[in-house]
Amino acid sequence: MKRSAMAWVCALGIVLGLFCGCSDRDRPSPKDPVTLTMWHNYGGEMQKTMDALIDEFNSTEGKEQGIVINVTAISSSAELNESLEMIANSDPGAPAMPDICTVYPKVAIRFQEKGALVDLQEYFTQEELENYLPAFIEEGKLEDGGLYVFPLAKSTEILYLNQTLFDRFAQATGASQEKLATFEGIAELSQKYYRWTDAQTPDTPGDGKAFFTADSWFNLAQVGMVQLGDSLLEGESLDLESEKYRHIFETLWVPAVEGGIALYDGYSSDLSKTGDLVCSTGSSAGILFYGDTITYPDNRVEQVEYSILPFPVFAGGEKAAIQRGGGLMVAKSETRREYAAATFVKWLTAPRQNMRFIASTGYLPVTKQAFETDMARQIDEVEDGRVKKMLAAVTGMYEEYRFFTAPTFAGFDELGKDYERDFKALLRRQGESARSGTAPTVEEALAQLKD
Repeated sequence: MKRSAMAWVCALGIVLGLFCGCSDRDRPSPKDPVTLTMWHNYGGEMQKTMDALIDEFNSTEGKEQGIVINVTAISSSAELNESLEMIANSDPGAPAMPDICTVYPKVAIRFQEKGALVDLQEYFTQEELENYLPAFIEEGKLEDGGLYVFPLAKSTEILYLNQTLFDRFAQATGASQEKLATFEGIAELSQKYYRWTDAQTPDTPGDGKAFFTADSWFNLAQVGMVQLGDSLLEGESLDLESEKYRHIFETLWVPAVEGGIALYDGYSSDLSKTGDLVCSTGSSAGILFYGDTITYPDNRVEQVEYSILPFPVFAGGEKAAIQRGGGLMVAKSETRREYAAATFVKWLTAPRQNMRFIASTGYLPVTKQAFETDMARQIDEVEDGRVKKMLAAVTGMYEEYRFFTAPTFAGFDELGKDYERDFKALLRRQGESARSGTAPTVEEALAQLKD
């Protein structure tokens, strides 16, 4: 009887071990610690905060479990990606693969295809994963459904508004700020603003100013199609044939050709600093690039105030906005190293640590608790008024919007660059034609873009 009972207990232990993942023998301990390498490309305050968090982990949770994080900050995304590219290609002289690294999904694909990454779903329970925003988790899942990029800091797109310039415009023309809620309303105001500013110098016709621009016309088109219940992509190619895309194109084409929309190759924050713009769509992470002054060409400086509004919606469409941002990938290795890396990822992305990391930036937390409770509470404690306004706007969007995740495939970035280049070049050419009295129709313009 005793032998039978003992055999039953042993069998049960084996079964439980299979269901519990790695055993105690596979885990690090203070007596048998693991040191992991980590790369990231954060600079400034984000680097200081990340370094402080890693020091805290090493002296608390890491010390208790026998896990040490040895971090290397790499100065730029380009340098980080170059090193990762060398590793992915097995180039001579390539550095050793780090255990943990900050990446975008488009970079992680190269390593996932080689079987070099850990599917972090193996180390998180479903209950743990449900603590994170679903769209943020989904972005880190690659083609086979594995979770290879764990969310750390995200951003969405918002509408930056120079309230000082807009109020001046509204007082003179009766323009309504409510129109900024839709792209059709923005298009209408863009035409009105161009004509109003042009009329202020009657001796110099055609010198009106732009009202609006987008930091990414590709993102605007993607999200616009989602808002209207469609997709900009068919498989891995652009689909510009639908009536819904035609509506998006025509909405933007009319004021852009006239001059009310700026077709700028830099960031909209540059134009905002010179008063050559009233509003723009851009990443919430860009908030710190917006100041509180305008410097005009004659060196006159004016104090201005900015408002942060939700991302506009095409009329009748769903409230949706893009979300994006980097995360953490973990290199495939022995079980104890993978377990140690996953333990650190869990600790770093927990609400308390995650809020500390993003508090002084334009980035967003990744857990539901941080978004729903901690961020709302922290808004009052934020000292930077710009960040405070941004967080308030995004908190409101969280309640009303669906966050859209862009597709992930090898040629996606190149596709976006080509669209951005062709879209702006086409509208610039047509703007010049319009000024010479030979502008094409919208049908002809759209046909040229498709070609």
